[in-house]
Amino acid sequence: MSRRVAITGIGVITPIGTGRRAFWEAVLHGKSGVKHIERFDVSQFPVRIAGEVGDFEPRSFFDDSKIHRMDRFSQFALAAACQAIEDSALNLSDIDKGRIGIILGTSVGGIFSHEKASQDLFTRGYRYVDPLSIPMVMYNSAASNIAMHFGFTGPNFTVTTACASSSNAIGEAYRLVKHGYADVVITGGADATLSPVFFSAWCKLRALSTQNDSPQTACKPFSLNRDGLVLGEGAGILILEDMEKAEKRGADIYGELCGYGNNNDAYHLTFPSMDGEVKAINMALEDAKMAAEDIDYINAHGTATKINDKVETATIKKVFGERAYKIPVSSTKSMIGHTLGASGAIELITCLLAIKHQIVPPTINYEIPDPECDLDYVPNKARKAAVNTAMSNSFAFGGTNAALIVKRYGV
Repeated sequence: MSRRVAITGIGVITPIGTGRRAFWEAVLHGKSGVKHIERFDVSQFPVRIAGEVGDFEPRSFFDDSKIHRMDRFSQFALAAACQAIEDSALNLSDIDKGRIGIILGTSVGGIFSHEKASQDLFTRGYRYVDPLSIPMVMYNSAASNIAMHFGFTGPNFTVTTACASSSNAIGEAYRLVKHGYADVVITGGADATLSPVFFSAWCKLRALSTQNDSPQTACKPFSLNRDGLVLGEGAGILILEDMEKAEKRGADIYGELCGYGNNNDAYHLTFPSMDGEVKAINMALEDAKMAAEDIDYINAHGTATKINDKVETATIKKVFGERAYKIPVSSTKSMIGHTLGASGAIELITCLLAIKHQIVPPTINYEIPDPECDLDYVPNKARKAAVNTAMSNSFAFGGTNAALIVKRYGV
């Protein structure tokens, strides 16, 4: 069995807005969500900035009894799932809930709850450790909370492949629908990365931008004066459906998910490999039955580290040849930071909205051209463009590479 896969619902929580409309409006205006961290004291850290979600109110989506039993990343995921399901206009009473799956991605799971339990143990003692720490910390807690909230009993698992987590989750959800193992899958990813120990470890890795005096311009993908990534947090959730069933119920279809490629380059835990990235993209093109010239827009992994941007640029040139210079390429991370396990989902949502509105989003903070990064990065301002197909890249620590391709419905 091989079925077409429709995307019919979107939910998103980011540092620049909660909900599809607020997020897209901010993207179009090139708004930055990077600011000085407020959640914990960073005065002694070399980096004091991040893409922190500021307008999230979980009580808008579920009550206190759930809030106190979930880590922040699970709250993000459930809230975004509520948005996406509402957006899809699914009538859940008409669907066998055993045919509704949930496949999510996360890079660090309930890291904040983990650190809180450790702090309580070592500073206050055993009796103060929250008995709910384990169900809040575990990586699959977000997917499980969504299942229990809605009563979905289909396939349910969580993918953790660093910053490719949600792209891999979406790809595996696509396969479940495509091959008939589920009719609907809630998929995407969430991460709440801004916890003291985790953030300090990133500082020690020396991969973060240190431009503390100018947070909103700190993340500079592909610009010669880039000096590292900016961490962010958030969630992106999509509703995947069997195309035939979506059409039958008259769903508003954002696009068709038609290509997925993934591999591991077995090269290095933190450095990218052009060969692995090229293979993942070619796998996605083959799966979509497309040629390189069919892609109209690329949402890049675009982290703003020296090595990632250079290698990704070389990868795009290798795959697309001379046409690489004619394809708009942009990095959503320039606005929201690197949301790790949520990044692939948020960036695929950006691709879908680019197709819907026929506008390609900008790479903000692009200041100085880099001779080694010489493609069209849609510098600083959104641009009207004909976008029928789009590709999202995710290239992760651990050597995991993933590419997803979506196309306009009806094309």
